[in-house]
Amino acid sequence: MHSSTIIRVVSLAAIAVMLSSPSVFAQSSALPYLDPKLPIEKRIDDLLARMSLEQKLGQLRSDLRGDSASVFVSRDGIGNLGPVLRPLKARDAAMRANEIQRLAMARTPFGIPVLIHCEALHGLMANGATSFPQAIGLAAMWNPELMAKVASVIGRETRSRGIRQVLDPVINIARDVRWGRVEETYGEDPFLTSVMGVAYCRSMEAEGVATTPKHFVANIGDGGRDSYPAEMGERELREVHFPPFEVCFKEGNAQSVMSSYNSWNGLPCTADPRLLTTVLRNEWGFKGFAVSDYVSVLEIMNKHHVTANKKETAKRALEAGLDVELPEVNIYGSPLEEGIREGSISMNALDQAVRNVLRVKFNLGLFENPYVEPDQAAKINDAPPHRDLAREAARQAAVLLKNDARTLPLGKTIQSIAVIGPRANEAHLGGYSGYGVKTVSILEGIQKKLGDRVTVRYEKGCEVGFNERPIPSTCLLPAGGRPGERGLRGEYFTNKTLADAPRLVRIDSVISFDWGTGSSDSTIPPDRFSVRWTGKLVPRVAGMYRLGFSSDDGVRLWIDNKLWIDSWYIRSAQLDAVTMPLDSGHTYDIRIEYFESAGGASARLVWALLSDWKERMKPAIDAARRSDVAVVVVGITEGEAHDRANLDLPGDQERLINSVAGTGTPTIVVLVAGSAVTMRSWIDDADAILDVWYPGEEGGNAVADVLLGDVNPGGRLPVTFPRFVGQVPLYYNHKPTGRGNDYTDMSGRPQFPFGFGLSYTSFEYSDIGISPAVINADDTAQVTCRVKNIGDRAGDEVVQLYLRDPVASVTRPVKELKGFQRLSLKAGEERLVSFRIDRSHIRFLDINLRPVVEPGEVEVMIGSSSDDIRLSGLLMIGR
Repeated sequence: MHSSTIIRVVSLAAIAVMLSSPSVFAQSSALPYLDPKLPIEKRIDDLLARMSLEQKLGQLRSDLRGDSASVFVSRDGIGNLGPVLRPLKARDAAMRANEIQRLAMARTPFGIPVLIHCEALHGLMANGATSFPQAIGLAAMWNPELMAKVASVIGRETRSRGIRQVLDPVINIARDVRWGRVEETYGEDPFLTSVMGVAYCRSMEAEGVATTPKHFVANIGDGGRDSYPAEMGERELREVHFPPFEVCFKEGNAQSVMSSYNSWNGLPCTADPRLLTTVLRNEWGFKGFAVSDYVSVLEIMNKHHVTANKKETAKRALEAGLDVELPEVNIYGSPLEEGIREGSISMNALDQAVRNVLRVKFNLGLFENPYVEPDQAAKINDAPPHRDLAREAARQAAVLLKNDARTLPLGKTIQSIAVIGPRANEAHLGGYSGYGVKTVSILEGIQKKLGDRVTVRYEKGCEVGFNERPIPSTCLLPAGGRPGERGLRGEYFTNKTLADAPRLVRIDSVISFDWGTGSSDSTIPPDRFSVRWTGKLVPRVAGMYRLGFSSDDGVRLWIDNKLWIDSWYIRSAQLDAVTMPLDSGHTYDIRIEYFESAGGASARLVWALLSDWKERMKPAIDAARRSDVAVVVVGITEGEAHDRANLDLPGDQERLINSVAGTGTPTIVVLVAGSAVTMRSWIDDADAILDVWYPGEEGGNAVADVLLGDVNPGGRLPVTFPRFVGQVPLYYNHKPTGRGNDYTDMSGRPQFPFGFGLSYTSFEYSDIGISPAVINADDTAQVTCRVKNIGDRAGDEVVQLYLRDPVASVTRPVKELKGFQRLSLKAGEERLVSFRIDRSHIRFLDINLRPVVEPGEVEVMIGSSSDDIRLSGLLMIGR
């Protein structure tokens, strides 16, 4: 789903006026569907029998326009609303939700409440909601109990605002770390993803918020590219990608599911009856409703090209089992209605879809109590205990990757510290994040922790990407400008296609705009507009430049009539850049075309002279040279529509690390990123490496806790870190190879394996026990071992259980995670750890894709990572 979508909301005054009209439908508790004592299916039967075709269709529709009064005044009603409350603070959001529900129930014939949805990947994506570590960081905790607490808080804050559905969690399996959305997932492993997904869904659902596991299914394709066709076979789907979805429905009680943009085996997932009906409903017994990813129903026709028109598209989607079109009415508008009326689209399919939506609304209790308490919403959102929990989650998510000569934790005797890097003085929260809360940067956390007793020197050093800066007006001449005018000529159009005459013509001195949800001018609408900038580019300094344009949405850029950038499509904010030589004083023709579709709008023309990186880094190098220790905080560019072909740190960040380490000052690298990075050019220079992911609003305080030793890091990697991008996809639980794992020019081994993480202390494993040693298929065995903290300080260890089937009728993974426990042990403390092995852990799919438990040996392995097995034994499965 596109994170850039921002919604305009209806004013309370407008709703109040509409509510002053007499109700179309005076509710009566005598009607069966309003009787909470009746079984839900009987209530659905009664309501469905009363509804007209138009009213049924309304329940399958969503809308983004909270300012569209006709949506609610209509007798047909509407089933769903998008994130229309997102810009509002908690109390105002709750009030707005209440007004929306009163309007929907008063002005529609049967008083059917609206289901309002939003995003809550790692905290509600709204103004003033608590922001926890990004999802991949929550997975790195390897602590489902803490995940459940986090999800419960997110659920309470979400419901307090009147939002009763979230489009989360993302439980796609991230086997290719080039994928830009790895940060949104729980990593590469089906078992870890399942455990964390169930903890999230179960806790959110218990708070009265419907969860929507996504994207169904396998939303990553060749090259690590988002929404590319999934060409894998059914075995891989069922062994790797299906399990998290199935358990989130069966054990996590998730009431919705989102289809994915991509196709699988020749069909778009949004119109695939094998996925949405055969597997989801017939095999797994799912009783909730299926929603499309934003605009993916239209893309059945426009991108996958398997239908010729909208009516055929409506038929394919609805009859496949897709219940609700998000985010707004398009295919499920008149095309669906016309198909139903003429009989080409199944009325039974329509009724079943409406039934699925109503079932969730009844389950949530929306008919009995659609309202929330605004004062309570203001009280609990981002409350101090919630911030404390965010800090604890960030502490537990931190993964120590390297720690030569016990560089960390920092000693109490240090007199000065250099905090350097582009992520040091900003609290980068990651994709799908909330806003409007106090965030703590790593620099701020360190300063607060050390106080005045230690000198803290801060220098940025470089940017995350290239050191782009807006091209100054002194280097721009507008087309047709008067003598002395600087900038570019901007022609603003009230459409997305630069059509007709421009509504506004002006000189923009610098092309660096972030309009957000506002307008570029009072004469130009905030959405669906376009701009053409023309003029001359006149560099003052000769050299090799990196020139780019950052935009949300589409852009085209010409230099001397040559098209250099062509990204003419709807997208979230993204930078396109090219490298070219430019001469001093030379005049280059420049033309830029830009369009904005809907939501946030931004446009920036930027450049960087590539040869001046040494000069820019001098202050940072000097700060490191004058300090006892240097902390270099670096990151990457990723997210939806931001897949990576290169896994190195972008821009000049690797040069920055090398230069700082070259001073001889002990150098600690802190990674602020949601996926793996490669480190070949700098890993030997860094004395310590700490991966903190995107640590949330309290991340700076949590990172300082870890660096200064108040917290001993115990997080573990949920994804494998490769040595080089050419190894990707690289994951621990692969099938046996027919040859080997290595390359002619490097090892096939990862830089850091799945499950890896260091500590400031050490742990000893002993005394594995398997009892009974022989079981039948339906029996249970207990695996035990002892774990002792043999170091001099308290710490956390994640004990991991892996299984392997040495001989099976089909090829099986070299090892599979089947259990884990996070232990907190004091220095010298020892604890008995126990795992249960039952049928669910040892069954697999035979040659006919049927689940079986085959007799024979199962190797049992216990370790500190997938590559660090400390104990092993055999379990015999009898006939």
